[in-house]
Amino acid sequence: MSFREGTSTTATENQVLIVAAEASSFHYAAQLLRAWKAQGRNIQAFGVGSPEMEAMGFERLGRSEDMAIVGAVEILNAFGMLKGVFDRLVQAAVERRPKVAIVMDYPEFNLLLSRKLHKLGIPVVYYISPQVWAWRRGRVQTIKKYCRKVLLLFPFEIPFYEQNQVPNVFVGHPILDELDPRFLDPVYRKTHRGQVGIKPGDVVLGLMPGSRRLELRQHFAIQLEVAKRLSLKHPQVKVLILVAPSFEKEDLLPYLEDFRMPYILLKDDPFRMIHLTDMILAASGTATLMVGLLHKPMVIMYRMKFLTSLIAKTLVRGAKFFGIVNLILDREVVPERFQADANPEELSRLLERYILEPDYRDHVVNELKTLEACLGEKGATARVLAALDEYLVP
Repeated sequence: MSFREGTSTTATENQVLIVAAEASSFHYAAQLLRAWKAQGRNIQAFGVGSPEMEAMGFERLGRSEDMAIVGAVEILNAFGMLKGVFDRLVQAAVERRPKVAIVMDYPEFNLLLSRKLHKLGIPVVYYISPQVWAWRRGRVQTIKKYCRKVLLLFPFEIPFYEQNQVPNVFVGHPILDELDPRFLDPVYRKTHRGQVGIKPGDVVLGLMPGSRRLELRQHFAIQLEVAKRLSLKHPQVKVLILVAPSFEKEDLLPYLEDFRMPYILLKDDPFRMIHLTDMILAASGTATLMVGLLHKPMVIMYRMKFLTSLIAKTLVRGAKFFGIVNLILDREVVPERFQADANPEELSRLLERYILEPDYRDHVVNELKTLEACLGEKGATARVLAALDEYLVP
């Protein structure tokens, strides 16, 4: 069975519109497509997605690699492209009358689209809810008005949506389905480390600058400076640069032209890369959840342009942390630093604690070991499919 077999539609076809514009979304959208295919379902999926989704038969009216934009100025510069995608999606919805629209994160775009689809009588399901509990809480009323239900990944989201009387289903986090026990096996880790050139006694610092191009520009040079400082001070520290799924190795090479320290540049499955490390400096994002699930001590950083940061500080309400691991555990288990505080000196100091203070490192590791139990049980993708079944023809 393929997801797209020609362009004509019939009454029995399950036309499904999906908007997965970012790395944190399109990966899980691809999981849905694979699961439907495994079930032998007649699903004709179209919308916004990744090359991986397109290779599976998904018809792309918008490219996730173009739309993963963060920052007020960048969004304004891309307005024409975004409007073009928006208009194509609405037109396609009018013509194809999808049984359901699945929108994932990307709230400004998706909430406007949900309003249009609601007027067309097309049910909208929000999968991977935007962080309305942290900032611009008023958007929950928009979700309530235009979306049939919200599929929740995190337990701490449930009370917020319940209080606002938004229909919701807790599905748990699909990331658990990818957590291979091998990545917690020290024997497998030792073998794999040797295969990529890591020697016994090396302390591997992983760098994760982010999955968007602006994040790369804002974070990578700082992370390289931190790596340089720690490597010079502690010769056992080796640098592993983890390439995000949205990038190729070549995208990072211009930043490395003046980096004279030895390093390993690796692009692989994120879990397979993370388990090689001893500690990580990561840009805030879903990837930090993977780091936490593998019990890797980390420091979380985030920097954005000045104007964007002012807007963010104005809009954020009620969130004590920005790192998803700390949000889930409701305490600062791993250090997080924002804007000017995310500087090489401070980040180096925080990471160095993991080297110099074994008791502190062990404490953080033990705290991270409680994380998995907070995310529900495996099988999230199956629960998502079950929640969508009411809209689809068997």
